[in-house]
Amino acid sequence: MTYANPNHLAIILAPSVLAILFYMFAARRRQKRIEKFADESLLAAIAPSMSNSRRVIKAILVISAVILAFTAIVRPQWGFEWQEAKRSGLDMLIAIDVSKSMLATDVKPNRLERSKFAVKDLIKKLNGDRIGLVAFAGTSFLQCPLTIDYNGFLLSLDDLGVGTIPRGGTSISSAISEAIKVFSQAPGAATNEKKYNVLVIVTDGEDFEGDAIASAKQAADEKIKIFCVGVGTQDGELVPVADEYGAKEYLSDKSGNVVKTKLNEDILKQVAISTGGSYIRATQSDFGLTLLYDKSIAHLEKRDIDAKMKKHYQERFQYFLAIAALLLALDMIVSEKKRGPAIR
Repeated sequence: MTYANPNHLAIILAPSVLAILFYMFAARRRQKRIEKFADESLLAAIAPSMSNSRRVIKAILVISAVILAFTAIVRPQWGFEWQEAKRSGLDMLIAIDVSKSMLATDVKPNRLERSKFAVKDLIKKLNGDRIGLVAFAGTSFLQCPLTIDYNGFLLSLDDLGVGTIPRGGTSISSAISEAIKVFSQAPGAATNEKKYNVLVIVTDGEDFEGDAIASAKQAADEKIKIFCVGVGTQDGELVPVADEYGAKEYLSDKSGNVVKTKLNEDILKQVAISTGGSYIRATQSDFGLTLLYDKSIAHLEKRDIDAKMKKHYQERFQYFLAIAALLLALDMIVSEKKRGPAIR
């Protein structure tokens, strides 16, 4: 016999023990009251119809009914049949911008850390989707290959930082090209399965290298849908960095002018629209990534990843409930009084 809710086994013990203690306490209290009324040797003569054995039987019936009712909560199961269990899902790559502009604090604690928090919230919603991680700045790197090992993915996500990509700058086209390569080499990358591929780009949109729009059109030809999340504000923010002594300063260009990084939504909208995806701007209160998944990505057609034969156990909790109800009915029928001779 197995249990569908084995973690609730402790629930059976507590009420069962309480029921036993209650009846012991009630019996002891009743006995003390009787002893105050009359001597025990005279009870048979004073109350010839009362039966201690019947009282014990009624207690056993009620306690057994309580135990059986709470046993039903853990859903006992025995007997099984084999059923085919199919798992379906999408292939989804998350491309996160790790350029220095992502250190800007217009989204707290900064753009990069807020992005990582949002991706962790997204992971909680996945069930069967394969997910991978791409880091990009001036170039791109596959940080975590497509996997259903979400804990392994989260470890790779935690390691992400502005030092992950040595080459500075921002190249959205590089991230898209990396995604095209990953999807083409992934297991089950047959042409008729490419419609299940999704790329989510999380960036402030400051694209300085390559041609993101041309790369997006190439992704569309490969049936890859791109969804973009814009991080930052249009007003912009200075980029805090540490100097060689660890002191805080602000990022400056080659001319020594302090750099102010702004969210560039136009390019992100064009990239997303050209592939049939969509764009959303992150805010401090709602990053928007889980909303993007719920409203758009989760509704895309999913493919069957694998199918396995699985044991499906038969639920038997109803038997325990039926017996518990029967015992309670018997308790109502059984009297505490002995059957005496009929009075004529």
